[in-house]
Amino acid sequence: MTTSPSFDVVSDGGLDKFEDLLNDVPAAPFALHFGNTSYLADQLPREAFFRELKTNASHPTTSQPTPQQFAEMYTAARRPVLCVTISAGLSGSRSAAEQARSVVPNADVTIHDSRTLSAAQAFQVHAAMTARNLGHSVDTAKEWMTRVSDETELYFTIDTLEYLKKGGRIGRVQAALGGLLNLKPIVTVDKTSGTYVNAARARSWSKALETLAAQVTAKYGAGTPLRVGLLYGDSTSYAAELLEYVKVKHPIVWSGAASVGPALAVHTGPKAAGLAVAPGPWPWER
Repeated sequence: MTTSPSFDVVSDGGLDKFEDLLNDVPAAPFALHFGNTSYLADQLPREAFFRELKTNASHPTTSQPTPQQFAEMYTAARRPVLCVTISAGLSGSRSAAEQARSVVPNADVTIHDSRTLSAAQAFQVHAAMTARNLGHSVDTAKEWMTRVSDETELYFTIDTLEYLKKGGRIGRVQAALGGLLNLKPIVTVDKTSGTYVNAARARSWSKALETLAAQVTAKYGAGTPLRVGLLYGDSTSYAAELLEYVKVKHPIVWSGAASVGPALAVHTGPKAAGLAVAPGPWPWER
């Protein structure tokens, strides 16, 4: 006998969806601003976004989803809602999700700050949707998301510091020094603050991918089987190349790939590669 779900899951534009994960949930989009021209991120095709990123004289900025956009998702849901947001340390999206409660005061909404974004947020949404589809409670979904968060790391590397500098994510002096030395940072998200931190750096693109893979091995130990959610900028080849470095030291029990969404790509630029990574099977499968 199939148990009916007791809640629905929604998210925001910090989520980069993977076809092979349970990621097909409503997501309040970020707005993208190129000078005086604005788009909703989910209405701008990927190819057009990266073309604008490379050619537009104005560096894009993003703005969080509005409370009204969250309220519309809450209203459309047929059940209590579990809302999984991008890290509050990176965006005001969670605040907008909270404000939406006053717009729909009768909605039963639980808000979960993923303290991350992109592929790592996708892992948590998959956990929530798995719990939902199995007929479990919101509390169980939150527990599973916490377990997934505890064992998942997000790393990415970029070809230039220019986009991080333009987006105000690093200081101009640090960006200038990095550019002079042609350094490629390996960036992660601190789980306490939910903000970007530098994990390592390398002097070439190939060395950056190798160093990123070494960070994974240092975290989980050589030989540990891994689940890998790969991320790429304007070319899938970046993800494929990164996976080959990871496979040198680890058997891969699952891998998927997704394009870096605008919430992250405005900071990485078009040439970027990364991954969310965790050991072995999903926690509820053990």
